[in-house]
Amino acid sequence: MGIFSSIKEKLFGKAAQEKPVETITADAVKPATADVSATPTLSNEAVVATTTGSQPVSATPAQPVDVAAILDAAVAKNGQKLDWRRSIVDMMKALGMDASLQERKELADELGFTGDKNDSASMNIWLHKALLKALADNGGKVPADLLD
Repeated sequence: MGIFSSIKEKLFGKAAQEKPVETITADAVKPATADVSATPTLSNEAVVATTTGSQPVSATPAQPVDVAAILDAAVAKNGQKLDWRRSIVDMMKALGMDASLQERKELADELGFTGDKNDSASMNIWLHKALLKALADNGGKVPADLLD
């Protein structure tokens, strides 16, 4: 698993843990017996959920993961003064990850950085923006001011 995948799992996994989704299974649904000859047809706006076997079906639609809220909570829990909104190093530390130069270089490779990895300041700025954009592209809700 890559570093980006680890970051995504830490953020999106925490969101799933914080907001449990109600599920129903096919085993819990009792079939109804009725005369269906006079049943009206569903309109185009109706939504029908089906199940196969006992696979759970989400009772609520998927919501974007609030990246800022999760990272703010992680910083508060961490106890260090971390500025994840401006620093890739602080963001990784807030998530309990290794923020070493080597890890950041690997993340830069994963996200397609083409600049000089020996210029760590420029790479870090690029990484921070690219990571937030990648999180937004993968279902994360990122504040607009952090995406420009």
